[in-house]
Amino acid sequence: MKNKRLNTPNRLTLVRIVLAPVFLILLISGVPHSYLFSFLIFAAASVTDFIDGKIARSTNQITALGKLLDPLADKMLITAALLGFMLSGECHIFTAFVILMREYTVTGVRMIALTDGIVIPANIFGKIKTALQMISIALILALNEWLYLGKTLPFDVKLLSNILLGLTAVIAVVSGIIYIFETAKKINFLENK
Repeated sequence: MKNKRLNTPNRLTLVRIVLAPVFLILLISGVPHSYLFSFLIFAAASVTDFIDGKIARSTNQITALGKLLDPLADKMLITAALLGFMLSGECHIFTAFVILMREYTVTGVRMIALTDGIVIPANIFGKIKTALQMISIALILALNEWLYLGKTLPFDVKLLSNILLGLTAVIAVVSGIIYIFETAKKINFLENK
């Protein structure tokens, strides 16, 4: 009989999924040091992303569920940050739209592949995209907390935030196109079922 219990990497991924709405609530709450608390939650979630993948690879605990949930957890965390930053003017709505459209498209492609029994994990370009998004978001949160503490910066954080997130949107589109072309080599999107 097959083991039906969640393994450790999948549990860590579920923790990241639970942390996404907590992160968003803190980010938009306006409580004192909300950026600091949001940063800590975001950092904890990002660490689980690194740890779950490392454990899964080193102990051969890679599962189909993990291949699907891991990128989903990343998307939920990124979406939470984009929504929070849109409210504060630190992410243009078009940037968020482009990033989310890319994510929906790639998720749709994954679902089509799954109907053929093929689980296609994130490629290196998608991982780079996710890493850059997470670094940018962490930096934006840290800079905002710096301002909250009454410190000054020689640049406008909202402008920097929009530039960083705009660049990650470009990388997201490029990585999404590469993913679709790689997937098209493995499945026929137009084949009758």
